Amino acid sequence: QVQLVESGGGLVQAGGSLRLSCAASGRTFSSSRMGWFRQAPGKARDFVATISWNGSTYYADSVKGRFTISRENDKNTVYLQMNSLKPEDTAVYYCAARNDWRSPSVRIRVNEYSFWGQGTQVTVSS
Repeated sequence: QVQLVESGGGLVQAGGSLRLSCAASGRTFSSSRMGWFRQAPGKARDFVATISWNGSTYYADSVKGRFTISRENDKNTVYLQMNSLKPEDTAVYYCAARNDWRSPSVRIRVNEYSFWGQGTQVTVSS
């Protein structure tokens, strides 16, 4: 079982930056694929970014060049650095984990992840 706890959300002006953190419990973190998703009010939960066990990354087109996902396996933590934030980035951001045992396959669907955090609110004002 994996437990995920996000932190770092808040209110920021357009053009600003935030860094989200996700602390994971469990012994399988270093073999897990990690992802960030977001959900705006009244909308579906959307893929933002994912990182493999060895650091390979993949991003949604809407955040490419502005957001960076990274991980520190010795701290069981994954990060999402968000720069040049826009009002349309406003959402609850969720961390997700998948025990795919070092598979290279990129996973971007909600139902491909088994474990989820409680979410952290990010609000970008114009």
